[in-house]
Amino acid sequence: MNALSNKVAIVTGASSGIGYATAKLFAREGAKVVVGARRQPELSALVEVIIDAGGEAVALAGDIKDEAFAKALVELATERFGGLDVAFNNAGAIGAMGATPDVSLAAWEDTLRTNLTSAFLGAKYQLPAMLDRGCGSLIFTSTFVGHTVGLPGMAAYAASKAGLIGLTQVLAAEFGAKGIRVNALLPGGTDTPMGRAFADTPDAVAFVRGLHALKRMAAPDEIARSALYLASDASSFTTGAALLADGGVSISRV
Repeated sequence: MNALSNKVAIVTGASSGIGYATAKLFAREGAKVVVGARRQPELSALVEVIIDAGGEAVALAGDIKDEAFAKALVELATERFGGLDVAFNNAGAIGAMGATPDVSLAAWEDTLRTNLTSAFLGAKYQLPAMLDRGCGSLIFTSTFVGHTVGLPGMAAYAASKAGLIGLTQVLAAEFGAKGIRVNALLPGGTDTPMGRAFADTPDAVAFVRGLHALKRMAAPDEIARSALYLASDASSFTTGAALLADGGVSISRV
């Protein structure tokens, strides 16, 4: 039996990168997948890829900062597939960068709303649907930045992503007795459009690779496999965790 047979999963940020790879992997492992992101053409293409491979998927385009979108994703999962078992709240952005005194309040608040408030909104509607099932796995994409490593110029990003770990711990304690596991996934540098926007020159790419003990960046599929672990019963006794899948960047000093 596949790892997610008879499960229904939401994946946000699914139009590219880690979300795209995870949606395909979840579908290959038997899940019926609801994919969300801002770009409808890319989502439609992903759904076609999943269906052509024998899976089941449906797409909904929208902005994760919009509470109505968070609600609509859960409603679509319930109406189309009968419920919700897994939610991978993966969408996010690097957001405002630069010396902290130079970051505007508007840019700071937009980064927090994109990375942290959106996760709260997702959980707000995903948790009741999982409670209806009597179990579930809720996953947030956080980062090592602001958790094990401080990178200058990334205060808003670090604060928003570190906040996800606090949210993870509280929700895990709040809903563990009701059968719901909540975990944060902390990728290292990954070869995605967002990662390439951060490391946008050969020297920058070499620098990022060098930060990792493995001396390379991750492929999106590698992070997707860690998300699958958290989504599946393989992690049945794992909750409240900040799971590093960071290629050793947290322990590397050379």
